[in-house]
Amino acid sequence: MDSQLQPAAFPRSDVKILVVDDREDNLFSIEAILEKDNYTIVKANSGRAALKILLNQHDFSLILMDVQMPDLNGFDTATIIYERDKLKDIPIIFITAHNYDEDVIFKGYHMGGVDYIYKPINPELLRVKVAVFVDLYRKNHQLMLHEKRLLAANKALQGEIEERKVSEAKIKLLNAQLVANNAHLKSVNEELDRFAYVASHDLQEPLRKIMVFSDKILLHAHHGEETQKYFKKIITSSQRMQSLINDLLSFSRHAMSASDFKSIDLNEQVQLAIGELEIEVERSKARIEIDKLPVIWGVPTLIRQLFYNLISNAIKFSRKGESPLIRIHSTKMKAKSLGQYLPSSAEGNYYRITIADNGIGFDSKYAKDIFIVFKRLNSYHDFEGSGVGLSICKKIVEKHDGFISASGELGKGSTFVIGLPDINRK
Repeated sequence: MDSQLQPAAFPRSDVKILVVDDREDNLFSIEAILEKDNYTIVKANSGRAALKILLNQHDFSLILMDVQMPDLNGFDTATIIYERDKLKDIPIIFITAHNYDEDVIFKGYHMGGVDYIYKPINPELLRVKVAVFVDLYRKNHQLMLHEKRLLAANKALQGEIEERKVSEAKIKLLNAQLVANNAHLKSVNEELDRFAYVASHDLQEPLRKIMVFSDKILLHAHHGEETQKYFKKIITSSQRMQSLINDLLSFSRHAMSASDFKSIDLNEQVQLAIGELEIEVERSKARIEIDKLPVIWGVPTLIRQLFYNLISNAIKFSRKGESPLIRIHSTKMKAKSLGQYLPSSAEGNYYRITIADNGIGFDSKYAKDIFIVFKRLNSYHDFEGSGVGLSICKKIVEKHDGFISASGELGKGSTFVIGLPDINRK
């Protein structure tokens, strides 16, 4: 089962992790949990001890930092670490036994922290998160090396232009190449940042399912068929996690190619998304009414993720004491009829798909803010989540030459409008 919990297979013998905690038993516990993954663990029993180690060692792939430490706490230590250029790209996961308010949580992310682990530590969750961010750090490091090579090539190219004094036409061409390279570097870095947010958000749901179904197996271990059923669900959830990681890596690292798109039936994709939300639907007693949906031209995994996020949000933000009611409706319209959403150059037919719910709603003045990464209208004490899901939805529809908008009223529900091109437009 361990192999299914890992997001990617890669050699770990050269991975160094710095663990900072003022309690020896916590250091020993974390070292014991990560020992089976063959990481090199370096321990520090205070923030100052960690800083002393980092004066001479810069090759750490990850730092696990306790927040509450005497003299120099985890946040202050992280601030000092990220003041050094050689250390500013090492991801830090904060470890805490407290449920801080949203401002304190944001403070940790603002300092450069990538995630939180709460005590008592769940060993498998710690292992999975460490594996994800170690892999992410490696890819980020490779990207920076590639960036340096490109910048060096650009500098050499500029020198060649100045030295050889080539013709005006050639100078213009080389300058255009420089601009394109720099634009590509900026785009790749922005995509990598978005992927870091996505990874820490969407990996949570498959991991939650793994834990829930594992508990059910323990409770029904004497039933052979039940045990087999839940084992299959664990495997399915693990496969979803692996598929999600691969798709997000591809999604964040480069633009999609034409070969990624195919004819897809939205009815099938919505049903697959609902299937993945089986536990939430049963627990909330949600009713989902779906009109016949069209066939479009798109990327199946991303379209499924789009509906998964929107339906999940509708269930999550339901009113207390009332079962969620979600209605999904589609209308075919001319691009000109959707002028408020589409650029004037848009042509052909679009499908206007609405997802309406009877949940808590929101003030319409925040209709655009909810699509901003980490923008939350409700306290995380009341509703789980990091505020990333809707920003993913926005990017998915934009990748499909579409649009998404939202409207709502406090206490009366929300409506999301998605526009996707008709397949015959392609």
